[in-house]
Amino acid sequence: MTGDSLSNALGNRRSSADIFIQDKRRAAHKTQGMKKMSDEDAGLVKSAQSGNTSAFDELVKKYAPKLYGLVYHMTSSHEDTNDLLQEIFAKAYRSLRRFRGKSKFYTWVYSISVNMTLNFLKKRNRYWKISLDDVDSAIEFDDEFIQQTSKVDIIRECNIHELQRRLNEALMRLTEDHRAVVIMFDIQGMAHAEISKILKVSSGTVRSRLYYAHKQLQNYLEEFRN
Repeated sequence: MTGDSLSNALGNRRSSADIFIQDKRRAAHKTQGMKKMSDEDAGLVKSAQSGNTSAFDELVKKYAPKLYGLVYHMTSSHEDTNDLLQEIFAKAYRSLRRFRGKSKFYTWVYSISVNMTLNFLKKRNRYWKISLDDVDSAIEFDDEFIQQTSKVDIIRECNIHELQRRLNEALMRLTEDHRAVVIMFDIQGMAHAEISKILKVSSGTVRSRLYYAHKQLQNYLEEFRN
């Protein structure tokens, strides 16, 4: 894998709105062509395991944008996201020979990404502080997410732009583990079972974390109304 392949896959620096919109579009169409994608990935993985770096570069190009969305929503930092993705794909490449295909390649590399990002955040040992003047919020234009995580009367009574900014602040106040399930479920459209495989926890644990996180988000937004 080359650094240029990852840079090309990520493209130019994108706004959070662009990242979110792309994530939602992928979630809406994720069930289309999954069998074909798995077959293609299996061939690329097998080739990469035999030493074909170009095959691994193809996997990087395919999944880097989606993983960029995940890591950025978790860290709210483009610089940290770029650094982490370099480390994530480097680790995936080093570990590829141990990949036995018991799960989809995407699930495997996604799990690596979540774990490395959570470890990074916990080592940082603080929540990201969002400036009140910062409009580069991870979910600023997500009306659907606002409706899912706040009460209707709050939306009616508050300035919507300020509410969106407060919603992003509320998301970053969650613990890393709870933020992860919210991002995977609410933003990236993943099913409970898929999240369960990635985090290596039960589906019940995923549902519990989502319930708690949504309640916390509602409470934070109630504070804003008051």
